Amino acid sequence: MITNTRITAPAAPAEETRYEEELARGLVAADEEAFAAIYRRWGSLVHTMATRLLGDTYEAEDVTQQVFLGAWNGRAGFRPERGPLGAWLVGITRRKIVDALAARTRRLTLIDSAGRDADATGSDEAAPDRILDRVLLIDALAQLPCRQRQVLCMAFYEDLTQAQIAERTGMPLGTVKSHARRGLHRLRQAIEQPPAHDTA
Repeated sequence: MITNTRITAPAAPAEETRYEEELARGLVAADEEAFAAIYRRWGSLVHTMATRLLGDTYEAEDVTQQVFLGAWNGRAGFRPERGPLGAWLVGITRRKIVDALAARTRRLTLIDSAGRDADATGSDEAAPDRILDRVLLIDALAQLPCRQRQVLCMAFYEDLTQAQIAERTGMPLGTVKSHARRGLHRLRQAIEQPPAHDTA
């Protein structure tokens, strides 16, 4: 534990190794000061990786939060014999980036599918309304807070139960249920609100 120790960055390589090992021990022991130091040490690297691969600063911020939340919730799974703490965090970052890219692909596929549906329906007058509804749903999902969006996307697109979402994300089941309930309420409000009229 390093709770009562002021954490400062080391200078020499050997000191860096010992420092990282100390932080790793603190993480496994649920030491919040160690976790804060871990964030200060690797947060910029994680955010840079996410920004470079996603090309979106806001999405990168979401991924960065997910990485460190995942590291904290999954701290018991860290095995120092498999590699250093920094490499473990980079591995989590890569998985979260892949998840973010997959979610983006699903959104784009849904939009593309809506466009193909419009072509297939020909003169069907209802087609534009159906496409608009689907695009509005995607847009409404994009406006949700990160955790609510994540829970609903996993439920909608991956057909996961709330228990499966809790297991995959590391969130308590009650938290998943709360995010789902609040997210659905926000979606309903966004979709049902009357469209703004152009008064110009």
